[in-house]
Amino acid sequence: MKDDNRLRFARDALVFAGIMALAIALSMALSGLHNDNNPFATPLFILAVALVARLTDGYLWGIAASLVGTFCVNYMFTYPFWQFDVTLTGYPLTFLMMLVVSVIISALTTQIKRQEQLRFEMEREKMHANLLRAIAHDIRTPLASIMGASSALKAQALEPADREALLDGIDRDAQWLVRVTENLLSVTRFTGGDVALTKTDEVLEEIVGSAILKYRRAPDALPVQVTQPEQILIVPMDATLIEQVLINLFDNVSAHGKTATRIWLDIACAPGSVTLRVEDDGVGIPTQLLPGILDGSARHDMQARSDDRRSMGIGLSVCRTIVRAHGGDMKVGSSSHGGAAVSFYLPFSEEYNGQ
Repeated sequence: MKDDNRLRFARDALVFAGIMALAIALSMALSGLHNDNNPFATPLFILAVALVARLTDGYLWGIAASLVGTFCVNYMFTYPFWQFDVTLTGYPLTFLMMLVVSVIISALTTQIKRQEQLRFEMEREKMHANLLRAIAHDIRTPLASIMGASSALKAQALEPADREALLDGIDRDAQWLVRVTENLLSVTRFTGGDVALTKTDEVLEEIVGSAILKYRRAPDALPVQVTQPEQILIVPMDATLIEQVLINLFDNVSAHGKTATRIWLDIACAPGSVTLRVEDDGVGIPTQLLPGILDGSARHDMQARSDDRRSMGIGLSVCRTIVRAHGGDMKVGSSSHGGAAVSFYLPFSEEYNGQ
């Protein structure tokens, strides 16, 4: 904790020194255009104060920038130059007003940052609550199914076909519970404080192939058709998490697509990013549910419309959290094949990928 505080202090000090030095340098350069008082100095230093307050923590650096800016304008850019003089008519009021405005800007900017942090905390807690509610609702049915099937296997002499059906049901429900557990573990990484991903350069084609291979192990897996660029794409990511995102998207088609017969995965490059789009030919997502589908708020509406016990709606909010932690984002919509479409993008280096 002490090391973190020292790093933040050092960073803030460098930001403060750099911005104030830049303001001084620009003011001196603009002074060469005028033989009298520099008319640009005051707004430049007020802008510098706003930037310092926005890019540093707390009130201290913003107020310090206000004091330094006021002194510099008086001493360096107001006649008599290179002298600190507040005795001339109007100067004390001018400098007092500049100081008051600068302090207000600093205070307001700091307050805005705190409000942004509070909003982030509220969204994080909302996602956490949605996850716990989803787990509590969904986990009971597959557990009851597993217990019932295991009891039947122990208590009765069953035909081979019936025995195989029960074992398949246990395996299917157990795999779903594993996925739910993986989602839960992923969310805990993003609800306990600052997110610290360990990203490494990965070949995207390999991550996609691994995700498809694991998805195909499910009994209800659908064929996945991949369209991708010819060049090899190397993208910085946490490979395990992005692979989980893809598996969750495939699983959602199996769980909610109903009439879906195929999944399409389209990979496309744009300047500085790569987009992965998962589409299907199923029933799609009702338009009224689209606004809340990614934050979990539409989950209960989805459950009211479907008796599917293995609802994975919460998986989309987890997926979006993972993608955002990578610097990307996710959106949902309609597919050209008639079903649903979920796409997300990840930033990557064009130069490293030879573009």
